[in-house]
Amino acid sequence: MTKFRPLIKNLTPWIYDKFMKQEIKYKADAVLNSHIAEWQSWLINERRYSPHTLDGYARDLREFIDFLADYLGHNINTSDLAEIDIRDFRAFLSDRAARHIEKTSVARELSTLKNFFRWLGRNRILTNTAISVISTPRRPKLLPRALEVRETFKLLDVAKKFGREEWQGLRDAAIFTILYGCGLRISEALALNVGDINHNDFLRIKGKGNKERIVPLLPIVKESVDAYLAACPYHLTNGEPLFLGARGERVSPRIVQRTLEKIRGFLGLPDTLTPHALRHSFATHLLAEGTDLRSIQELLGHASLSTTQRYTDMQTETLSREYASAHPLEKA
Repeated sequence: MTKFRPLIKNLTPWIYDKFMKQEIKYKADAVLNSHIAEWQSWLINERRYSPHTLDGYARDLREFIDFLADYLGHNINTSDLAEIDIRDFRAFLSDRAARHIEKTSVARELSTLKNFFRWLGRNRILTNTAISVISTPRRPKLLPRALEVRETFKLLDVAKKFGREEWQGLRDAAIFTILYGCGLRISEALALNVGDINHNDFLRIKGKGNKERIVPLLPIVKESVDAYLAACPYHLTNGEPLFLGARGERVSPRIVQRTLEKIRGFLGLPDTLTPHALRHSFATHLLAEGTDLRSIQELLGHASLSTTQRYTDMQTETLSREYASAHPLEKA
């Protein structure tokens, strides 16, 4: 670790802390560990991946390295990675299947491995094209799950009651209102800084891949944020984190998720209610009110219209289910 400390010091403080605290350990020798650090530095500094995405990549690679170390009986080095063949990759996939790992997770892990091996090849560290022959498991077609409008309003109405302190409840209510009112991802909402909202009519958001989009700001969103800011005990200045935790640090996604779990239980809402479900609800409710797909695509920041079209599929599925349950022939 000490040999490549100067290298990883160039990473963002969040990633640097991850390495220093050894939260993600690899069964690899020092040389391979240094290459992994270089790859992660490239992902965040050149590819502009978010810390959340990078954390996922790091954990995916660890799963493979750990499997390979157990499979070969020793810590992995670059020579091992150069010599493994298609049978070894298939053995990894068989192990994931035996552990009942979901196909979506396996597909993501393969994507991570392909990215890592391509990077190793481009940087002339080693060449191994065996993984390119492996087909990615077909992912099940998942439709977004949205709340009903009345359920969404209930959630927003009670959210402020679940904070330990009054200002924390107002913070949570503001976060949920932004997620639903603007269709933001949780990472985008929590990345907001003081001054990003003010009294503008639009919100400028940097989403996945550092792509920027403009989202209209409803008055109720601004009112919710203003109520939180008025109650917040910390002195907030422009450019600092907007949503704070109990100790004055930027609030973590897990805090928001736990609060939503409590609300979910209180209101008897399904387990599918997550912060991301509020973004799905935003899109689904707009579509139901006649907003065109292209506009929803822009508001969500989807690169492809096909991603947004999932909401049409979901609306059709819901309509079919309601039709089947209500039609007299179904009751005959």
